[in-house]
Amino acid sequence: MNQGPTIQNRMDVNNGPDVGAFLGLRNPMLQDARPRNRSLAQTLSLATIVCDACVIVFALLFSFHLRFQSGWIALMGESIPTLNSYVTYLALAAIGLVYTLTAFGIYEKHALLRYRFAAAQIIKACLIWFACFLSFSLVFKLDPPISRLFVAISGGVVLTSLLFWRAIWVTFLTKSSIADGLRQRVLCIGWNDEANSLTRPDERGEHPAYEVSGIVYPPSGRLSLPLPEDVRVLGQVGDLQEILQNEPVDVVLLTDIDCVKGEIVGLMNICEKEMVQFKLIPSWFQILLSGLHLETVTGVPVLGVSQLPLDRTFNLAVKRIIDIIGAILGLIVFAPFIAFFAFMVYRESPGPVFYRQRRMGKGGETFEIIKIRSMRLDAEKDGKVGWSTKVDDRRLKIGSFMRKANIDELPQFWNVLKGEMSLVGPRPERPELISGFKNEIQHYNARHAAKPGITGWAQVRGFRGDTDLTERIKCDLFYLENWSVLLDLQIMVMTFITRKGAA
Repeated sequence: MNQGPTIQNRMDVNNGPDVGAFLGLRNPMLQDARPRNRSLAQTLSLATIVCDACVIVFALLFSFHLRFQSGWIALMGESIPTLNSYVTYLALAAIGLVYTLTAFGIYEKHALLRYRFAAAQIIKACLIWFACFLSFSLVFKLDPPISRLFVAISGGVVLTSLLFWRAIWVTFLTKSSIADGLRQRVLCIGWNDEANSLTRPDERGEHPAYEVSGIVYPPSGRLSLPLPEDVRVLGQVGDLQEILQNEPVDVVLLTDIDCVKGEIVGLMNICEKEMVQFKLIPSWFQILLSGLHLETVTGVPVLGVSQLPLDRTFNLAVKRIIDIIGAILGLIVFAPFIAFFAFMVYRESPGPVFYRQRRMGKGGETFEIIKIRSMRLDAEKDGKVGWSTKVDDRRLKIGSFMRKANIDELPQFWNVLKGEMSLVGPRPERPELISGFKNEIQHYNARHAAKPGITGWAQVRGFRGDTDLTERIKCDLFYLENWSVLLDLQIMVMTFITRKGAA
């Protein structure tokens, strides 16, 4: 059997410093085939937390120096507080930020080599921390009071310091033999689309937290997909225990969903004996995977899609508050534009200037969407329902401009205020079109798990109007699985920047 390169060989050819043995990554006296020291990731995660905390403390101290001691910023009659009087504030701020960073999952072992992921989470955590710190300084009357300018300075300094330090830390980890120890080796039982994505560079990232060490044939003896050239076949599933004793494997991943209960339990027992993690790809659930939730019903474990971010009452309340405020502001700010273009439409094509159309919303309920009319009054006199295309002779002259600039969508702020729509969400479609789409496009109706939006992730990514529906659905499902207030704000900003908003 081809064993492939051992851990020892992989480290020897690495040009970076060989600090793996020093940290317990490998022991030359042990067989190379054994799994690596699993405490390494925990040690490095703890070291990262300690170093992050030190960076935060020094950044806060430097911010205090900039604000009160450097002389670079005018005090405007304010008294200069002593560092001792600010120590409690700095300590609480540092503890609060470390806790926030922990909640965003940047200290998990899979994030240690992923700088882009860590940087994105650090930015989100720092924004939330800054908002809380500023609110704290405004709400509570403290002695001495917390300078709001100090809060602003510390927000920028802390964020910059963390991103810079993390870049150095990740560079060190990835350039040394430590990276090999952090990377989990996965042995796949079977092979399918999900397993195949583990080998794609765009899915794995620049410094993946795992690598596929090989596959074994499943009990059925069949593979769903051809194997990539660089993936080794290590044998049959009956040889699993011997393979685990001779191969450096950290995780056994079951991809074959045709296994019966007894076979799965047998595989789990083998992995337990060899102290290897056993996991399976839930291919039964092809959609909304982040909503998978394990619960017990009269003591029986039940796994299903039941929890998404917008299923939580608090998140729904926050989103609704933002929708109400945004809809009111939108109607006030854009009222002159609505009036002007309504007049231009009437001037070119006398008749009703607003157009109502049935669309399907959350849970399959229908409502009437409101638009400024962009087509002739007899645009659908033949009764045919379809999308408007880029070249459509039914459009008014002013209508082409309105649709290009999304001005015809502005009255939908009223739909948002009524609660029929949201500022951000999957774009609503006509029931007549959906009756065909739900049978032709996989997972189409899953997008109706949330209120439709004036703009959405699919639209700012360029999938609007007569475009690839499959890609649009993928974007909608991504939005439902990854919803957050920051994602909604990002989509709103991108709507104006990319000019690809509603459809």
